[in-house]
Amino acid sequence: MWGADAMLSRSASNLFWLARSVERMDYVARLLDVAQRMSVLTTSSSVDEWRSAIIAAGVETAFDGVHPATDEAAVVDYLAREPRNPSSVLNCLFQARNNARAVRSQLSIDVWEAINGAYLEARQFTEATYARDNFPVFVDWVKRQALLFNGAYSNTMLRTDSFYFLRLGTFLERADNIARILDVKYHILLPSYEKVGGSLDYYQWAAILRSVSARRSYHVLYKGRVVPWQVAEMLILRPEMPRSLRSSVEQVMLNLDLLAGRYGGRSGAPHRLAGELLAKLRYSSIDDIFQTGLHEFLTETIERTRVIGTEIDRFYLG
Repeated sequence: MWGADAMLSRSASNLFWLARSVERMDYVARLLDVAQRMSVLTTSSSVDEWRSAIIAAGVETAFDGVHPATDEAAVVDYLAREPRNPSSVLNCLFQARNNARAVRSQLSIDVWEAINGAYLEARQFTEATYARDNFPVFVDWVKRQALLFNGAYSNTMLRTDSFYFLRLGTFLERADNIARILDVKYHILLPSYEKVGGSLDYYQWAAILRSVSARRSYHVLYKGRVVPWQVAEMLILRPEMPRSLRSSVEQVMLNLDLLAGRYGGRSGAPHRLAGELLAKLRYSSIDDIFQTGLHEFLTETIERTRVIGTEIDRFYLG
């Protein structure tokens, strides 16, 4: 348990989940963007693309309980605004706003206005917002709101506990999300008859780069055409890439260390587990990962991030 001078666990929890909800909102919108772009390619199975979005969002079982078939309309509705789906874009936004309201005094004015302004705008959405012709506009709106929130708290908040818990939430969620989208792409989405490096494979990896705003970064780092193992290396191991697994876990570790420093250097299970995952990412090569199995590596990483989140909750938020 924290010392008597530590931030109230309830406040820390609200900050942590505020950031996680915004990051998840952004991620789900990007999943929908990838699915829509890929579904119009003649080389791709539309059903597989929309199904992959459901799987990557981690809501496959719940979705199947509501929708008998997987198609564009059902997936867009479920992931964008379904009230029964806690990971839908609108539910993530509304939960983030509830968390922010609970800790409003610990947020800068800019941060509160960013999240509250997005909430007020979203309440004005109509059926037309989610129509196929308008959906790219909706996706771009979600991305902008996430960027506005992240920029606001990064540039206007004091470097105290509140800031560190926001950063923990952002980067733990980001690590989990990037591992999931890579795993679904490589293990589930790619048809068994399609060779790695084939035309379908190329378009899927290029779509993933677009989904994480990394197309230009890829060409700066690697140049030439999109090669699957280079995309995987950039999104898993490259510290220069802000959405890579390594970069995300480095930020998790950094902010855990900063929190430990605030309270007499006391650390625990989340610090140890994050350190172990970071060491693995720092000292692995993409050749090693592919040789032992990309799916196995990503599955293990997803489980590790889940356990780190559980231990953060026990150590700081419980």
